Amino acid sequence: MASGKEYLHFILEQLSDLDDISYRPMMGEFILYYHGKIVGGIYDDRLLVKKTRSALELMPAAICELPYEGAKEMLLVDEVDSKVFLTELFEAMYEELPSPKRKNNDIGGITDELYSDHSGRHIQLRDQSHVPFH
Repeated sequence: MASGKEYLHFILEQLSDLDDISYRPMMGEFILYYHGKIVGGIYDDRLLVKKTRSALELMPAAICELPYEGAKEMLLVDEVDSKVFLTELFEAMYEELPSPKRKNNDIGGITDELYSDHSGRHIQLRDQSHVPFH
């Protein structure tokens, strides 16, 4: 079952006290980013976050769920009605999350992918130093 945009917008509103929250649609679900790092996502209208030390400390009774078959377990966030809790959770998790990966763009350059708004538009920045000049 795919996630609905209504639930996505509810979660984005709950996270609106944070700067630089963004998302990316993927196969009917939504990946959530905080300052460019993947924090978790919305899967089957559930907010799941990566299993980090700080997330486990803030949610010691959290249930581990699979976002989809074959994926790593993530933590189900039950307190989605609390903006204060979600803000604290995302801020606490940030330092433990890996930095975004740089990808080769198949034309000789490196691409950093950034998703900076809530419209679902994708903004790509290309490092031009490796692209041959024509």
